[in-house]
Formats: sequence, structure tokens, C-alpha cells
Amino acid sequence: MTIAVIDYGMGNLHSVAKALEHVTHENVVITRDSRSIRGATRLVLPGQGAIRDCMGELERTELRGLVDELLASQAKPLLGICVGQQMLMDASEENGGIECLGFLPGRVRHYSLNMHAEDDTRLKVPHMGWNQVTQRHDHALWDGIDDGARFYFVHSYYVDAERDGEVFGTTRYGNVEAHVATGREAVFAVQFHPEKSADAGLRLLENFVNWAPAV
Repeated sequence: MTIAVIDYGMGNLHSVAKALEHVTHENVVITRDSRSIRGATRLVLPGQGAIRDCMGELERTELRGLVDELLASQAKPLLGICVGQQMLMDASEENGGIECLGFLPGRVRHYSLNMHAEDDTRLKVPHMGWNQVTQRHDHALWDGIDDGARFYFVHSYYVDAERDGEVFGTTRYGNVEAHVATGREAVFAVQFHPEKSADAGLRLLENFVNWAPAV
């Protein structure tokens, strides 16, 4: 069995692959070869940087159609990470407005530059560092992870999903409740970096490797 980390030129590919290798004996490959991606048993869609560049590279590498097909078929589990989560939404406010993959209804919004904590302390954008994730709904990928566990974030934009049933985890930053874990059927996606999130992140990756979604 093989886990394919989809390489379209954007994302922390090697760190994600190394973290996956740490939690499984399955073969982990970083690839942009369509046959290898189709033949894999599980898929990881990473993303890092500006969403315009991510969507552009997905088109340039001619992987957009394949990713659309895989999302539509739900034939195998797929994990989105960081901008890989944002790309699943309808559109993003970044770069003046970018159309995304449209798999999950909702938008990617920008944190205000005038963010404040409850004690009126000024908050920095991007939201960077460790923050708690509240588990809104049960999911196999939360198995063995405490509600309120801390994960590592680096992002200036956040997902605002339309359907509550597709929101599995939230994080509060200032007065914003960001939807940082979303999904449907065989797709699960997170804004945080599980490969940088110590034991909780590794457990989530291990859960992904063992996940058998009913589709």
C-alpha cells in the first residue's frame, strides 16, 4: 500500500512525508505522476504560501483535473494540510479573490489587521504558533486526541465553512472562530501542521493512515 503526497510544487512535502513514515510501515512517496497518484491507497494534499500560487501550480502541473476527479469519486482517503485545506473551499479572499476547488461550500477569509485578545492585547497576523483545537464533531481522526489539544499554526487566512456538519474542529483567535478541521466522507483537511504538532499531530497522521471511511 502507498500514501502519495501530491507534489504540485507547493508545500512542506518532505516534512509531511517524514512524519508519515514515522507512524506507518506503508510506502510514502512524493509524486506528481498521475499513475502513481491514481494507484496510491491514500492521498495527502499539502499547501504552503499564497493560494493564487498554489492554484496556479496545480493548473500548471496539469494535476487540477486529477484532483477534482479524486475528490468527486471519494475512492480513497485524502488529507488536506494548511493551504491544502483552504483549496477545498469555494473561494478565497486572498490575492484579491481566488476561485478554489469548490469541494466544500464556504470561503477563506482574512484575519483583520486590528485583532485583539480578550484582555485587549493586540494580536499579530499571521496567527502563528500553538493554539487549542476544539473538536466540534466526533471523527476517526480525533481518536486518542484530547479535545482542546494544541496544534501548530501559521496562517493569515482562515476557513469559514457553510455547513456545520462539515466542521470537525475550530480554533479561536481574537474574536474569530476559525474552522480549522473540515471534511466530508473520505476527505479530511486541517489548517494546522500535524507534522509540526508533536504527539497530537503524529496521532492524527496515524489515525489517517488507519482510517477506513464508509463511502
